Order: sequence, then C-alpha cells, then structure tokens
Amino acid sequence: MHVIAIPDFPVIEPQDDLASTVIATIEIAGIEVLNGDILVIAQKIVSKSENRYVDLSSVQPSENAQRLAKLVDKDPRLVQVILSESSEVVRHSPGVLIVEHRLGYIMANAGVDASNLSKTCDEKERVLLLPRNPNATCLQFRKDFEDAFDRRIGVIISDSVGRAWRNGSIGMALGVAGPPALWDRVGDEDLYGRPLGVTEVGFADQVAAAAALVMGEGNEGLPVIKVSGLDWQPVDTNADALLRPKERDLFR
Repeated sequence: MHVIAIPDFPVIEPQDDLASTVIATIEIAGIEVLNGDILVIAQKIVSKSENRYVDLSSVQPSENAQRLAKLVDKDPRLVQVILSESSEVVRHSPGVLIVEHRLGYIMANAGVDASNLSKTCDEKERVLLLPRNPNATCLQFRKDFEDAFDRRIGVIISDSVGRAWRNGSIGMALGVAGPPALWDRVGDEDLYGRPLGVTEVGFADQVAAAAALVMGEGNEGLPVIKVSGLDWQPVDTNADALLRPKERDLFR
C-alpha cells in the first residue's frame, strides 16, 4: 500500500472545476495513476468549490439557537447554522455540540468549520458547510477521473471527526464511489478455519484514516491523496452503508 499526496495543489475558489483541477495537478506533478488507485479528497475543497460558505453576519439566530448557545458557550449565529444543517441534537455540554447531520452523520457542529478559510476584511465571519451530496459528487468525480486516466479508480471524500470513546480526530469517509464503503466478511474463515459471524470492515473509513496521516490537519495544504496497492472490486453502494440505523444505535 502506497499513500502519497498530490503536491502543489492550488487554492480552490467557488465555482472552480475541482475534478479538472485534480486531473491537471496530477499530470503536472508527473504522478502515474494506476489501475485500482483510490483518490481521497478533503471535504473542505469540495465545499469551497460548491460555495458552501455562510456569512455569520447574515444569520439571525432563533430563540432555540440562542438558548442552546448559552448551554454550549458558542456564538448563537454559529449554533443557528449548525441547527439548520442538522436533523437532531444528540448531545451537548459546554464547548461541545454533537448533532445528526441532515445526511445522517453523527458529528460535532454538523461539520460546520472556519479553519483554513481566508481572512480578508470582509470574510472574517465566514464558515463552511459540508458538501451538498458527497456520494453523488464522488460518483461524478469517479467518471471524470476514469475518463481522464483510463484506469479503474475509486473516490472518497473525507473529513476529520472525533470519536465518542477516544481522544483525537481521525479521517472518515463522507462519500464513496467505486470501492466498498463497508466490506462484509461474514462467512469468510479466520486463521483457524472458523467462519466469521459478524465481521464487517469499514473499508472506506480505514482508507480515509490512512490518507489523513499524509493529508494532515493543519497548514500542510495537501487536500488530495492517492492510495495505491489495495485490492478491491467496484460496487454500486456508497458511504451510506456506513451509517448505523437509529434503531440499532445503542447510545441514542
């Protein structure tokens, strides 16, 4: 397995053709794309290309947002944006607001973030939302990349998230096209020939986590990662396979 960053990736602005930019940057870098490669793309540049910015100065917080903002010690306008992107508040405490995003992810602040955004005078209060439909975007990117490179390619849109029982953030797949998001190994044999009864592997999340080690979390500026050497066969499912139904969620 080889995990490499695409170097010298340009700053992405709203309405930029992100797929074409990825293709051009790979070609300029002289990086060979192999059959079975998976391109992991940071959520943030997808959101920027989709112009998923919100100016907090334009947000009028509701009474509910103002009440919740006091409990979590956050800007009421930010809380309003978070609620607008959410279907449920799962947990909250001072400094922490865990919600169910409208697309089904359980995460802090509905993925609304202000890190790595430009700070010009008229943009100080901008925040960025998650992409509109990461699975659909991955599907289109996959077609574009396979057409450009004439290879079998997988695409993952990733984000960094925290975990309920462990400290630290880790890469997670928001959208997937090509490889299985969830690898069902029920029925396979273990080392001693016993059949596996419940084993499912979060394949796309593991790839996203590996890519996050190279992508970084700060000022690295490496939002596109190429992962080579993994054995996978194309499937029609997407990252929704990783979402546990609420009725099977033991913690809600």
